[in-house]
Amino acid sequence: MRVLTREGGSLLGRLLDVLTIDAAILDAIVAHARRDHPDEACGIVAGPDGSDTPTRHVPMENAARSMTFFALDSIEQLRVWREMDKADEVPVIIYHSHTATEAYPSRSDIGIASELGEPDAHYLLVSTRDPVQAEIRSFRIVDGAVTEEPVAVVNASVDQHAVQSYLFGQSPTTVDYECRAGS
Repeated sequence: MRVLTREGGSLLGRLLDVLTIDAAILDAIVAHARRDHPDEACGIVAGPDGSDTPTRHVPMENAARSMTFFALDSIEQLRVWREMDKADEVPVIIYHSHTATEAYPSRSDIGIASELGEPDAHYLLVSTRDPVQAEIRSFRIVDGAVTEEPVAVVNASVDQHAVQSYLFGQSPTTVDYECRAGS
């Protein structure tokens, strides 16, 4: 994964097909994936309609409760999409984890993306196969075509030139990966 860091708005991200995400939101997504492991985790990050800026992390239930597949719970999905409509938000990021394979969309992931009907969303995958290092990758999935895009982490407290992939550096059995206060 290429990780970029920069400050500023999301317009540059849209022009360059870059997912720009706050480090605290990325922490929360990886924490959710670690918590649900060995099952796949799933959720969204909502943001203001038209902005391409992910601002509100919404972890969701994997209705499939599977180590190899995810399915959004239809009732929860309806509730979350209605909340977004009321708040003039859209799903900027749709994410899920892979527990034993690389962070790359499977055929079923591509099918789910088509069913969700959110071609402007970033599809973020987190691989938790390594208990220490999470692999993070982002894709655009439109009409069955998968295109990888770089991930720009803002407000990161790491050296941007030293980051190859997103590291926690500690075992999930010894650290509670809850969201930071205010996230």
